[in-house]
Amino acid sequence: MSTTTKQRVLLLGATGETGRSILQGLLEDSASFEVEALVRPSSTAKPGVKALAERGVNIRVADISGPIEDLAKALSGIDVLISAIDAGSQLAQIQLATAAKEAGVKRFVPCGFITVAPPGGVMALRDSKELVYQHIRKLFLPHTIIDIGYWYQISFPTVPSGRADYTAIIKPNSAIHGDGETPTILIDHADIGRFVARIIKDERTLNKSVIAYGDVLSENAVFETMERLSGEKIERQYISTDEIVSARAEASAAAKADPTNPFAGMMASLQDYNYSKYVRGDNTLAYAAYLGYLDARELYPDFQPKGFEQFVRDVLNGKGEKRQAMSLP
Repeated sequence: MSTTTKQRVLLLGATGETGRSILQGLLEDSASFEVEALVRPSSTAKPGVKALAERGVNIRVADISGPIEDLAKALSGIDVLISAIDAGSQLAQIQLATAAKEAGVKRFVPCGFITVAPPGGVMALRDSKELVYQHIRKLFLPHTIIDIGYWYQISFPTVPSGRADYTAIIKPNSAIHGDGETPTILIDHADIGRFVARIIKDERTLNKSVIAYGDVLSENAVFETMERLSGEKIERQYISTDEIVSARAEASAAAKADPTNPFAGMMASLQDYNYSKYVRGDNTLAYAAYLGYLDARELYPDFQPKGFEQFVRDVLNGKGEKRQAMSLP
């Protein structure tokens, strides 16, 4: 599966949430990878970039919207290029892919890392990513698309005592969508990078899509796990299918009316996720298999990702990562 020499991997978005996990996963496998980070000229003085250099990560500086020739030079000598670019900049990867092809990059991993869903009007974020994938395929550029479901960190309910609030991204969180029985693919944030490190040195995943995950659970199962392990009763807020559809339409209209408003865009994306996961039921292993994904758990049976129950135990024992919460209206 792995090569005998180290792969030189260049990561775009290394200081972002997904990028941090990928970076850590690559650094943990130092026998396989030489890790570098691609940053914009305007970001070189940022504390996060300086912290990368202090960890021994070589920094390459390039304007991804600049001339293709200059960008291709910045990608020279790279075996694997991984993009963890922010949600609003997905189409910037079209130029990045063109430069990667010119530079002879051996594998491009575009910014997937979301739930399983089809293209074509279900999720706006998915559709923007699919435009990038189409361009990659037109270029005949070697690639791998990696999706990961939904993080545990934004899926667990908060409890009345507040003892899980320190690591909750969404707070409060007590919503049950529909009847709560729809299964959905979930993953611990830290395991994203550990899966990526395995996937990018595996020839079986070249020019394929891969689904990486830790658990597949319904919302009812998620709530029951939190209640059982915490000993606290959670007051559920039920959101009907009609309410999900209506909220999605309203959020989409607001985002289109003010495309420069990042909060409106974020809320529209959140409602797309809810619609895809809980109304359509897209984010499942059965649908992933139908769409042609390879299953990372089957590819790497030696790796045991963190299950949701262990994640909850860690959170309740104060071992979760402190995070800034996003309060929803």
